[in-house]
Amino acid sequence: MKKVTISKRLKKKIAIVGFPMDLGADRRGVDMGPSALRYAHLEEKLENMGYTVKDFGDIYVEGSETQRIINPKLKYLPEIVRSSKILSKKVETLLNQNFFPLILGGDHATALGSIAGIANYCRKRKKTLGVIWIDAHADMNTPETTPSGNIHGMPLAAALGIGEKRLTRLGGFAPKVMPENSALIGIRDIDREEAETVKKYRNMGMQVYTMTDVDKQGVTRIIARVLNDFKSEVDHIHISFDLDGVDPDYASGVGTPVEGGLTYREASVIMEMVADCGCMSSLEMLEVNPILDTKNSTAELAVDFIESALGKSILYD
Repeated sequence: MKKVTISKRLKKKIAIVGFPMDLGADRRGVDMGPSALRYAHLEEKLENMGYTVKDFGDIYVEGSETQRIINPKLKYLPEIVRSSKILSKKVETLLNQNFFPLILGGDHATALGSIAGIANYCRKRKKTLGVIWIDAHADMNTPETTPSGNIHGMPLAAALGIGEKRLTRLGGFAPKVMPENSALIGIRDIDREEAETVKKYRNMGMQVYTMTDVDKQGVTRIIARVLNDFKSEVDHIHISFDLDGVDPDYASGVGTPVEGGLTYREASVIMEMVADCGCMSSLEMLEVNPILDTKNSTAELAVDFIESALGKSILYD
């Protein structure tokens, strides 16, 4: 019989916030991701683990149908900035109220607002932020390097202070996180000019693990190294989990699927080790696309990963 328990170190109330953003990408559908995760019984499953959970609903994001693209290198920038500022303030408020923020996206442009709010919270308390980015993509494009103009390919760059000022200075300051306190895991689809930026920041101390690194070193060794380094250097660890980091064989319903990703067990082990560490302070799950999914299986997978990160245990204590 399986018993689930709360991680011994995470005792906060959980606040769910949906951010139905699909303006950052060309493909529609990820705006329904928060609803799909809720439909997969997210709140019920966390409550069954013993958590107190409050769902604050979705932040309103205006759809693309009522907007026009002003700059093809920064598609839908005004609405992304407007709604991201609201998300930022909401996340910061929840942290001030001693909630654990669980943000449900939306495309990865969601991270612009979530990280801005977390960074503001950390800055005011003289805490150091660390970000673990699980993704098939590096999301380190800028208006100068992007081949598509899609802002969901820019949020990690913006967090590091690279690119369009309206993105980098969301919340009033930049950078939000330092290279040495950032880790990329599972990347395998990087634009040519973006790769130069990734290499530059890797040389500045950012931990970068491609899927080739995962294959060679093993995911257990990689996440142990990241968590060990972060535990001694940062005060707040934020996990930004793009479901396309997982191989499409396991997660087909994502915004931008890429072959050769993390297996179900590799992704689960990452989240289980995060729970064992007891050092995660916020989490976001992103890029679930119900239109491309089968029987909501990718959303259910995402909920499994959330449970693992929050301390789901198979054996009795």
